[in-house]
Amino acid sequence: MTVLISKLCNEADFRTEWHADWCNQLKEPLLPHRKYWEYSFIAQALCEHGALAPVKKGLGFAIGKEPLPALFAAHGCEVTASDLESGVANRMGWDTTIQNAHDLRELNAKGICDPEQFARLVSYAFVDMNQIPASLENQFDFTWSTCSFEHCGSILQGQLFIFNQMKCLRPGGIAVHTTEFNLSSDHKTLNNAPTVLYRKQDIDWMAHELRRRGYQIDIDYAVGNGPLESSVDLPPYGRPQGHIRLQIGPFVATSIGLIIKRP
Repeated sequence: MTVLISKLCNEADFRTEWHADWCNQLKEPLLPHRKYWEYSFIAQALCEHGALAPVKKGLGFAIGKEPLPALFAAHGCEVTASDLESGVANRMGWDTTIQNAHDLRELNAKGICDPEQFARLVSYAFVDMNQIPASLENQFDFTWSTCSFEHCGSILQGQLFIFNQMKCLRPGGIAVHTTEFNLSSDHKTLNNAPTVLYRKQDIDWMAHELRRRGYQIDIDYAVGNGPLESSVDLPPYGRPQGHIRLQIGPFVATSIGLIIKRP
């Protein structure tokens, strides 16, 4: 079995058994949409590292209304779902786009997890990704976020988030995060903006710094050229057949998944 490493979203992954299996568990359609790839990539990476099991503890950042807390609870994990305090989220525009969950039960709206088990295993915490409280350090077997740290305010702020959230892991813990990747340029990009685009040089610097601090990360930057990967979704997006690549400002972007291990 191929073991995942950090990589770009690609068309071939949508034809794998693991992607189909996670979409089935998440009750998501088998569409070639990068959001579903992010869900399945995170779940598969955590599963391969033994994180999705009873008594394991996970911390999710900027959860919004994503279904992963329910999925992980269904596997017996104790999950802390975190996001911005609702007033802060509203000022940033997240509440108005219905991306911030007001009711914990909304995270299990599809019935992915038994309601009683979900209520027992999932809790909610207000956490600013730019100011992770020290009380969360060394508490979790895994952490994750789904296309979130590109909203921290700048490329550097997102990189600092990645460094800081690693402190939340226990020894042997695993972090899996997805973010926006600039396919158009390794020089120009969007920075200091509501949504930033990470270039290869930004990911490389972050990986170098993570390794310097003793963490483990391997990255495959292979770019596919299949028919779906040759198509770019344009604003306002919402293409019914889904998309792997999209236009953000003057750049074409896709998702990159990062898998980082604490020894």
